[in-house]
Formats: sequence, C-alpha cells, structure tokens
Amino acid sequence: MQAVVLAAGEGTRLRPLTEDKPKGMVEVDGEPILTNCLDQLVELGADEFVLVVGYLKEKIIDHYGDEYRGVPITYAHQREQKGLAHALLTVEDHIDDDFMLILGDNIFQANLGDVVRRQREERADAAFLVEEVPWDEASRYGVCDTNQYGEITDVVEKPDDPPSNLVMTGFYTFSPAIFHACHLVQPSGRGEYEISEAIDLLIRSGRTIDAIGLDGWRIDVGYPEDRDEAEERLQESEVTATVD
Repeated sequence: MQAVVLAAGEGTRLRPLTEDKPKGMVEVDGEPILTNCLDQLVELGADEFVLVVGYLKEKIIDHYGDEYRGVPITYAHQREQKGLAHALLTVEDHIDDDFMLILGDNIFQANLGDVVRRQREERADAAFLVEEVPWDEASRYGVCDTNQYGEITDVVEKPDDPPSNLVMTGFYTFSPAIFHACHLVQPSGRGEYEISEAIDLLIRSGRTIDAIGLDGWRIDVGYPEDRDEAEERLQESEVTATVD
C-alpha cells in the first residue's frame, strides 16, 4: 500500500526550532519527526512513500533522498500551505489505489495497523484513528460523530460547540474517492481547504468511513513543549522495551 506523508508545513509555532528547518525535520529523541513517521509506515507494509514538501523542502529531500529503508520516495511540492485537502491534491497523480496518510508532525505509538487492516477488508472507503479528549479541548480538532456500528456520521472542523469529544488524529486510510471530494471542498473561514470537509462530503455521498479508537498514544508536535513531551514518551517506551 502506498503511504502519503504531509510534510510541507513551516511550523511557525515551533520556533525557534524551525527557523532553519521544516517542521518534520525537528528532532525528537535524536531523530527527525519524519523518521518516526516513515519507520511506522515501513512496519505497516508501505511499498512507496509520497512526501508532500514545501517550506525548506530541500532539507527533507537532501536528508532522505530517493528511498528510505529500501522503500522508494516520490516528492510532491505544495507551493502554498492552504490546508490538508489542498496538500492531498498534490499527490493525486501519484496514487492508484487505497493508501495510508499520516501527518508528518505527529508521533505515534499506537494501533495504526488496525486502521490498515480495516481498509483492506474493503467494507469501508476510509478509516482513521479517533481519540477521546477532554470536552474543553475538542474545539481545537476535527470532531466526529459515530453511529452504533462505529461508522463516522459527521465531521466538523474546530467547532465552537463540539457535538462530541471524539476527534480525528493524524493517521488515515483512504480510497482514491477522497480526491474527488477534495476537489469539491471550498475554503473554510480560516481560508484553508480542510480534510474534515472532504471526509464529510464522502459521508454525505453515501460512502462508509470507519472510526478506530486509539490504543496507545500520539502527540501532535505543534509547540516546543510538545516536542519535549514526545521525546520523554519515546524514551520511556525504549526503557520499557529494554526491561521487557
């Protein structure tokens, strides 16, 4: 399965860590965030990486070259950062079947394999990890509603009054149908083309999208303190693995 990694962001909230490098190249536990993403995807059976790059893209291209751990890399350039749906459209010509999508600023130690297995069952057009967060934090994310079967029935991006505390994380699987939905997305109030709206369009067209509950942890590295927390978590995981 192909794997798309979104890594075009400038990471302004991570400054000064991103003054001379893109967000994905910020080191956590001695390695760039992107290396953690790529390692996860290799373990999930990725047979090709498609990296969406933008800000200081040469730093990523020079570091990883044309393959990582034997898996070939294709690069797509997002010239302006206009949202995740906009970023996804830059890879449309490179994708020919179901694929994985990971946000290149997320560190995961979680059940990503459950999402891939659900996609391969061919009962859903998309699947993604969801996480319960405190109600007062839900408005920072794409918020989901589900039915009794665990299927997503509604997605709202950063709502003022969240319908639930179940939010999207940064790992998804999609069929190519997502690209048609992305073409239909209109700019949000933030001026961005939101992936949540594309997902909602799939739902409204009758497509099935499954929610997989997060088992483990993930950190969206948006601020320097997030990087510090992710590093601490990874080091704790390494110690636990050594003891076991």
